[in-house]
Amino acid sequence: MNCIRVTVAFCLFMLTDQTFAQQKLMLIAHRGGVVDSTYTENGLPALKKAAAEGYAMIETDVRVTKDGILFANHDADFKRYYHVDKKVTDLNWSEISQLKSALDGNVPMKLEDVFQFCQKNKMSVMLDNKIAGLDTVLFNQLLKMLDKYQLRKTALMIGTDESTAFFTGKIKLSCTRQQLEENMKRPDYQPEHYFFFERPAKLTKDDVDWADKNRILLVAAINKFHYRKSVDLMNDAGEDCKRMLEIGVTGFQVDSEFSPFLH
Repeated sequence: MNCIRVTVAFCLFMLTDQTFAQQKLMLIAHRGGVVDSTYTENGLPALKKAAAEGYAMIETDVRVTKDGILFANHDADFKRYYHVDKKVTDLNWSEISQLKSALDGNVPMKLEDVFQFCQKNKMSVMLDNKIAGLDTVLFNQLLKMLDKYQLRKTALMIGTDESTAFFTGKIKLSCTRQQLEENMKRPDYQPEHYFFFERPAKLTKDDVDWADKNRILLVAAINKFHYRKSVDLMNDAGEDCKRMLEIGVTGFQVDSEFSPFLH
């Protein structure tokens, strides 16, 4: 997997005269690292594996405990990996920190520990905000934490409708092309406030050229969820990866099973 090591990944975030098509691939490890039948999502073993394989970024899911601790967990409960049928918002961190994954013994990670790991390993972060509502105190805490580990400048966020206005201009937010074209009409629009995030089925060469022309980072999502109805998941994902590379996509949020298609 050394072929996916990205030595200039963060250049994708800089506004220079180079086009994104001239950059090397930027691979973002979906759901907290290299996740397969042996690694727990958003777990330390998965993070270590992603760092070893040279991913430029980690996509991690942001949730909050009952007592206000930010931590990384995709699901709204702990059933899938920890076999505990309780919602994340019903437990304090002292209870959550005692859980162990039946898969690899992983203990849920505080978001700060994820950030510390990424800083140490020269990786950036994509955040999937799964916190309901508009908690500005909590969101400011999140931004301060990103600043503490020098991650905010290169961070990406998949936001929520409730939090979009708060985070606009503070972190790069995901948008469809339609949303971006609407945002361009705003007097305070700046391309560095957003990134174009879309699944391959909806991406065309025109989209890639449009994003490049408008200096907007484009990231294609190659995720198993998008292929849940596929008869041949690996074949369909492989074909999508091939087409994305052919039309000039360089940024990918990807499940680790599909990363070999992005050589």
